[in-house]
Amino acid sequence: MSHNTFGHLFRVTTFGESHGPAIGCVVDGCPPLIPLDEADIQAFLDLRRPGTSRFTTQRQEADRVKILSGVFLDEKTGRQVTTGTPIALQIENTDQRSKDYDEIKDKYRPGHADFTYDVKYGIRDHRGGGRSSARETATRVAAGAIARKIVAPASIRGALVRLGPHAIDRERWDWEEVSRNPFFCPDAKAAAFFETYLDEIRKAGSSIGAVIEIVAEDVPAGWGAPIYGKLDSDLAAALMSINAVKGVEIGDGFAAAALSGEANADEMRLGPDGRPIFLSNHAGGVLGGISTGQPIIARFAVKPTSSILAPRQTLDRAGQETDIVTKGRHDPCVGIRAVPVGEAMVACVLADHFLCHRAQVGERPKPPPAVR
Repeated sequence: MSHNTFGHLFRVTTFGESHGPAIGCVVDGCPPLIPLDEADIQAFLDLRRPGTSRFTTQRQEADRVKILSGVFLDEKTGRQVTTGTPIALQIENTDQRSKDYDEIKDKYRPGHADFTYDVKYGIRDHRGGGRSSARETATRVAAGAIARKIVAPASIRGALVRLGPHAIDRERWDWEEVSRNPFFCPDAKAAAFFETYLDEIRKAGSSIGAVIEIVAEDVPAGWGAPIYGKLDSDLAAALMSINAVKGVEIGDGFAAAALSGEANADEMRLGPDGRPIFLSNHAGGVLGGISTGQPIIARFAVKPTSSILAPRQTLDRAGQETDIVTKGRHDPCVGIRAVPVGEAMVACVLADHFLCHRAQVGERPKPPPAVR
């Protein structure tokens, strides 16, 4: 299986399967002398960790990360820092229940990668989906924790803005609320409704999709390239690579198609400090593939979890028609735990583009601060 690496200068290679002994990643291209220890990474892994509420899979994984290489004690500061060499990270799997999948080992789950994986490789790991399982995304979150250190002081935050057909009220958006509820939802009233709504779906053995929004602030203007290295195209590719994601938009996205040229234009004026100010941000912080200095805004749609208890029609590996019921422990909405994953992927792309920008233009004077 190829294509397990993403990025240009900041490169991440992930490895491992859902029910194997461990998963992990190798981060290549991280600059040296950046303070890094396991606690810096663990804080973000704990946000994605399963079994933290009744609204996620009840698989109990500690997701404890181990740094195997790429760090050394800096005698000057007394802190562990990166050395500039590849950073290997490992997360052990400790709560696999592979027997839950015995009944479907020769059946293809509708909506899942079972069929396409088997067609391509002639073999598949039926235990939780192997590499196609969302379990792999824990390694991306670990890599994203390192990426955040490279792009600091940029802020990267995510929130769930839609659960099934129900969207939040943006007038009630409160970033502090995101950490107070199990949905990463910035609208307290919507989060309270989601509890009852998702409980009904969970008890019915079904699932539902979601839309996640990621906002990156304090990103300087100038990152990206105009043609094949567009910042927004790399963001879209990174977010689209997350399991179960079926759509990505930057800024107003598809809604921009309904706007006139006058309405869509992000007009500019000169600020009191002599620096540019944008009067709107329909473009989502990226113009011509290059960051504007405004907040970068990306949203992605996550489809419902394919593993459900409701009987579905399918085929088996012999080509015979059959029905399938998927037992085991699954997220009724995989989009919930996709929030920290989306943040991590945006962080990795930004770190990559920062390093590419620095490599191409060198140590030029710093651009104007991010425009609010």
